[in-house]
Amino acid sequence: MHRIYTTSVASVYPHYVTKAERKGRTQAEVDEVIRWLTGFDDAQLRAHLEGGTTFEDFFAQAELNPGVALITGSVCGVKVQEVEDPLMRQVRYLDKLVDELAKGRPMEKVLRS
Repeated sequence: MHRIYTTSVASVYPHYVTKAERKGRTQAEVDEVIRWLTGFDDAQLRAHLEGGTTFEDFFAQAELNPGVALITGSVCGVKVQEVEDPLMRQVRYLDKLVDELAKGRPMEKVLRS
């Protein structure tokens, strides 16, 4: 089992926000990306962050957006669409979306609309 599975989303979340903010994006945009991916509303997202939910439980409770099939490309040299483990693929989807946000992609492209 990968260590990320038992890591709390709340412990990684500030890094997502910092990465986005360094490139002129906002915490609200990071939240929007997470909500789009997971199907959580703002209250559910806050509850997971405040409750210290692990990535494993976070994605177990998520209803992934049907648009995830459109998320392709590499994160840390690994093509997300080729990641075998379903949970690791979901974590990589989140990494990829935050990367795209930080790289200045328009939100409608990041959200595959």
